[in-house]
Amino acid sequence: MLGRRKSKTVMPLDGVDAVLADLDGVVYAGHDAIPHAIESLTRVAESICVGYITNNASRTDAAVAEQLRGFGLTATARDVITSPQAAVRLLRTRVADGALVLVVGGEGLIDELTKAGYRVTRQADDGPDAVVQGFAPDVDWAQLAEAAYALQDGREANDLPWIATNTDWTIPRERGIAPGNGTLVSAVHTAVGRLAEVAGKPEVPIFEEAKLRFDAQHPLFIGDRLDTDILGANRAGIDSLLVLTGVDQAKHVLAAPEGGRPDYVVSDLRGLFEPYPVTEYSRDGTEARVGDSVVRIARGTDIEIAREGSSALDRLRAASAVIWGSGRQIFGFNVPERLYA
Repeated sequence: MLGRRKSKTVMPLDGVDAVLADLDGVVYAGHDAIPHAIESLTRVAESICVGYITNNASRTDAAVAEQLRGFGLTATARDVITSPQAAVRLLRTRVADGALVLVVGGEGLIDELTKAGYRVTRQADDGPDAVVQGFAPDVDWAQLAEAAYALQDGREANDLPWIATNTDWTIPRERGIAPGNGTLVSAVHTAVGRLAEVAGKPEVPIFEEAKLRFDAQHPLFIGDRLDTDILGANRAGIDSLLVLTGVDQAKHVLAAPEGGRPDYVVSDLRGLFEPYPVTEYSRDGTEARVGDSVVRIARGTDIEIAREGSSALDRLRAASAVIWGSGRQIFGFNVPERLYA
């Protein structure tokens, strides 16, 4: 059983020399700022370097920085790391300088490719040396078809380099959650029967680019998705914080797979400045206390709230701790709905 002593706390920003924030679902959703994000990141920037990492390939780094400034943040193009930049980094290892690249995507991708000296086409008949695919709202069937034609010889897949900026299945928008680049990449995959190499999150190159650019030894990455943001940060050896203002919510946290579990979970970015309670476990690991909330595994399969406590978020943190520590998947437990409602 757990003792009665008060849990210790830490601060998420302790020892951090750079904060790296995702954009969609963390800073904004479409054209709307996420509540409490702007003032929180502005406060961070008073003492810690802040950079922005995005898998969205539809816009240039300069355009993203301009949008951030419109929200009231201080940002330049150098502060923005995009998946097209990571794609170019990967492309350099696959084709010669000045190669012809078939592009599926928008201005952000074309801008990075042309700055790097590559020639760009939209037509498979031009004989491209590689295909690079990224998200843009106006990507249509014709663009996907041209990529498919380039990636096959007749009806068989060829070995032409194919790089996807990212494979996010969804993207937060003002009206809700919409299909992301992963769905578009999957459409081409279905046609050609082969997989793309991925440059952005959750792969490591985009995180390495950020660490190098900001000379960060102990960065903290903030994201709203477990499968790209948190998984990618963990792969890159970066501490991660999941904020519940975007795609993944409490139920997803409870079900987070090994490798995709964050170091911190907060409701919004004000949590960066709030004491974060350290999880305390019973000796057998079947009970966890976070703050004044206690959750345990009872009768082998029941997740039981032993002490409600004053915070629904702490109950979620405690429940996540016992589920993750069990080594079992969430579908093996009976979980009270109020833990994730």
